[in-house]
Amino acid sequence: MIKNLDISNREVKNNIKNKSSQKTQIEKQKSKLENKYKSLLEEHSNLAKKLQEIKDKEKLEEKKQTEFSDKIDELNQETDTLLEEIDKWQM
Repeated sequence: MIKNLDISNREVKNNIKNKSSQKTQIEKQKSKLENKYKSLLEEHSNLAKKLQEIKDKEKLEEKKQTEFSDKIDELNQETDTLLEEIDKWQM
């Protein structure tokens, strides 16, 4: 059946050329979009890593602050105990 198709008609030839041209343009657009997609995936991955690093640093800082606060509390308790001992000796 396809063999019997008359492509001598000028309109049919032009239509085939137009469709071929459209196909080429769509393939170029597809390629560009795929490249952009890959680039965005890579950027997303990098940003996710940076975000995780920031979160890890934040957790470490919170841990350090907690440890520091605990040390201060411990020193305050020791100071209170020493002051109580001094008070006892002065009486």
